[in-house]
Amino acid sequence: MNARIRPYQNSDLETLKRFHALQGFEYELPDVNDDIFLSKLVAENGDGPAMALLLRVTSEAYMLHDPEHGSPEDRIRLFFALHQALKRDALSKGLDDVCAWLPPEIENSFGKRLMRLGWQKQLWPSYSLKLKEG
Repeated sequence: MNARIRPYQNSDLETLKRFHALQGFEYELPDVNDDIFLSKLVAENGDGPAMALLLRVTSEAYMLHDPEHGSPEDRIRLFFALHQALKRDALSKGLDDVCAWLPPEIENSFGKRLMRLGWQKQLWPSYSLKLKEG
């Protein structure tokens, strides 16, 4: 099967909406024309678009702290303050979301704290691709 790979065009939007509906996944199609999409590629056969891959910017959160600093309550207060500041900062930079991958040994306890702050545990398995070695 020969396909031509080309950049997404606004005229592709209705076709991508149809693809999304046909797949039947229970998530809303994001705004493909939003600047948060860095890469939008379409595979086209002789009859028009057959597939698209979209690359949207997201961010990965890391928390580094001194586990011996203050009491557990002090550390929680610091985390809450940083969490609020980080949300404002990320929004000001145009981000839509933040992801966190928790080590298994803290997922149960720390995950509950995150959920109380509005985070959601994702149902979909996560995969990653290293683009640079090193």
